[in-house]
Amino acid sequence: MIGQPKAVILLSGGLDSATVLAMAKSRGFDCYTIGFDYGQKHNAELRAAHRIAETMGQNPHKVIQLDLRAIGGSALTSDEFDVPVGGVAESGIPVTYVPARNTVFLSIALGYGEVIGATHLFIGANAVDYSGYPDCRPEFIEQFERLANVATAAVDGGARWVVEAPLMKMSKSDIVRTGTALGVDYSLTVSCYQADDNGTACGACDACRLRHKGFLDAGLQDPTAYQVGISPKI
Repeated sequence: MIGQPKAVILLSGGLDSATVLAMAKSRGFDCYTIGFDYGQKHNAELRAAHRIAETMGQNPHKVIQLDLRAIGGSALTSDEFDVPVGGVAESGIPVTYVPARNTVFLSIALGYGEVIGATHLFIGANAVDYSGYPDCRPEFIEQFERLANVATAAVDGGARWVVEAPLMKMSKSDIVRTGTALGVDYSLTVSCYQADDNGTACGACDACRLRHKGFLDAGLQDPTAYQVGISPKI
């Protein structure tokens, strides 16, 4: 009897990646989750990822240690920049973009996948309700899949890789509706770029604004825990 196909799911601890995990499970994949402790200021998301993996996962959650603070260049990894709280910019690459982050994460997930015999990588990249990151576009995912198939044992008769970003063309409201239908408990997730140690959200950063608007547009209650005295903004 042939077992379930294996997939590696990038699980950050946020709303999108939790939804992707639920979607992959619903399609019958044997899901292996991987997260990254890369020096992010909002490291409450790491604990959220463990909660999600324990609740929804099928295999032990793996966390890889990196130090992207060493190169900086982002409000998420460097004290030189503040996380913007004035509203989502209509154009340009925001200071919360972490240089080459998804390229690095997918590359390590690809190596992990080779070790465990996976054939699929899943990432929660989204090009609709997002903050303008260059590594959250269809072109990036397509090119990384091509890379995966020339940089691994796939070139010598191994299984071909498929890299999927199932949320790519979905609005945030579509994402939360889909996840809710699949039983995702979004109260377990942390999306805020400057969440405190308890995982409570600031309500004003880009991630908070997009998340809150998604629940409003979906007609669903926002289960996010906000910091005392904070009213979430959109």
